[in-house]
Amino acid sequence: MKRTLVFCLLAGYSVSFAQTSLVFVFFKDKPNKAAFYANPLSELSQKSLNRRTSLGIPLNDQDAPIEQTYINNIQSLGFTVTDYSKWLNGVAVNATTAQITTLQAQNYVLSVESFARNSSGGTKIAHSSKWENPENPHSKNLTTFNYGSGSAQIDQINLRPLHLAGYTGTGVTIAVIDAGFPNVDTGSAYSRLWTNGHIKGGYDFVAKSTDIYNPSLNTHGTAVLGAIGGYIQDTFVGSAPDADFYLYRSENAAVEIPEEELYWIEAAEEADRKGVDIITTSLGYSTFDDPKYNYTYAQMNGTTSFIARAAEIAVNKGIFTIIAAGNSGVQPWHYIVTPADNAKVFTIGSVDSAGTSSAFSSFGPNAAGVTKPDAAARGTGATSVSNTSNTTISVNGTSIATPIAAGGVACLLQAFPAMNRDLMRNRLRQTASLYPNHTDQMGFGILNFGTLYNNVLSTSDLVKKNKVGIFPNPVKRILNVASENEVLSLEVYDNLGRLIIKVSNQQSVKVEDFPKGVYYLKIQTEDKVYYEKFIKD
Repeated sequence: MKRTLVFCLLAGYSVSFAQTSLVFVFFKDKPNKAAFYANPLSELSQKSLNRRTSLGIPLNDQDAPIEQTYINNIQSLGFTVTDYSKWLNGVAVNATTAQITTLQAQNYVLSVESFARNSSGGTKIAHSSKWENPENPHSKNLTTFNYGSGSAQIDQINLRPLHLAGYTGTGVTIAVIDAGFPNVDTGSAYSRLWTNGHIKGGYDFVAKSTDIYNPSLNTHGTAVLGAIGGYIQDTFVGSAPDADFYLYRSENAAVEIPEEELYWIEAAEEADRKGVDIITTSLGYSTFDDPKYNYTYAQMNGTTSFIARAAEIAVNKGIFTIIAAGNSGVQPWHYIVTPADNAKVFTIGSVDSAGTSSAFSSFGPNAAGVTKPDAAARGTGATSVSNTSNTTISVNGTSIATPIAAGGVACLLQAFPAMNRDLMRNRLRQTASLYPNHTDQMGFGILNFGTLYNNVLSTSDLVKKNKVGIFPNPVKRILNVASENEVLSLEVYDNLGRLIIKVSNQQSVKVEDFPKGVYYLKIQTEDKVYYEKFIKD
């Protein structure tokens, strides 16, 4: 009899447990917020406060910590609390219908919202926002300096002018939120980051540990980081090799669960505390292992998912938030995934070497009709670096297009740190290859950082209006420079970023012995620096 009773009790518990769902408990207020306002450094770093100050963003209640007594009260009701959000002001727990009623009755609880989006379940549609078919690492036999095999993806978004101007991400902090970073602490292609102190920290919000470099973790985040900060002498350089990085794991590659949205939110909040300038994420969600949490396309409106709501808050804090559109273009679910659906994040689609949309790149717009993606970068046959050897890898996916673009944004922020972020996003769209037109896979087209950089310089009150010109172009023998001011030096770089020749106090340079191709001329005058592209015929 006793054995039968125990079995029945256990069976009953199993049924009850099966009926739980993940919910978010919103609290009414933050009673101790005055203490935060009196001492903001108790919660935010000086770098975080400086970002707000430079962009004219005031502190608000979202910045204050959660009331700890509220969390304690939830725990005293028998719930396990492991994940919470100060931005959303609440905690996540698993609860039955009856328990939700109990939670709603607490005088400090504003509301309870379930992560479940449908009760009937439905068919799980497999899709991934991660890369498509990364090739095995392979050595490059290039002996060129600097860009090497990364040259094509740098040039496609016209990032070279910023690099030549000295804007390589120095002083800009990027949070990479991904699935882990195995071997980044030992991989030789990442040693330059460590040598120069560019890795500032990190955390695993899935396992609640600092072990983000464990070799057993998914290599996705490592490749994403490599596209921005990887460096192999004479073979490869990322799009912002001198940026600083925080590395956060929010994705458990073995499962697809709604808790991963919470892990991302916690990572974004920590990134804000540290004062990051950019969040780049090559993750996204629409379907889960448990179909009751699945989203519909109608819910890809930028405000339904918890992660999209938090991503918008990150943007409002002055963090340039850049998100992969997803890799579902050829699948039944061919739309963008969340948080790429949020109107304020900058969503990136993928193109190939010819500038054509990659077939796998997910389609916009979002369900509210907002153009998504915003723009595009190289995602077919793009290059990153291996996590175990001093070699490059070829990668496909919006996952790799996104960090390439994020590096460009870092260079732009170094050049114009006080530029209004809304203005920067608009100018990135307006200088993309298709603007004012757009497509559902490419948005406003391929990014063009060089044009944006030059446009800002030409309209800046800080820059004189003196102009320079070069002729002839194309050129066979001698390239001449016309300038209203004295020319101090001329430097010619080839298409791989190598300095070919430098002359001083001259307004012409001999190029007759140069191989045919595209070159870049850096012109230093007495008041500023100009960059011009020319063709050797």
